[in-house]
Amino acid sequence: MDGVDLIFKVAAIGILVAVLNQLLIRSGREDQAMVTTLAGLVVVLFMVVERISLLFETIKSVFDL
Repeated sequence: MDGVDLIFKVAAIGILVAVLNQLLIRSGREDQAMVTTLAGLVVVLFMVVERISLLFETIKSVFDL
């Protein structure tokens, strides 16, 4: 996965979650809006954790740790 590709995926998820959040809040479903926001956050974190792990592995190999 390319770095720019990851940024676009995170942005798309953010826009989708924001739209769903607003729709749910306006229909009076604040609890579901919160769950939707948390689910979007978890999805993005899983995507980013892979890249952070790769970063730490690269740092360990560069500094021979």
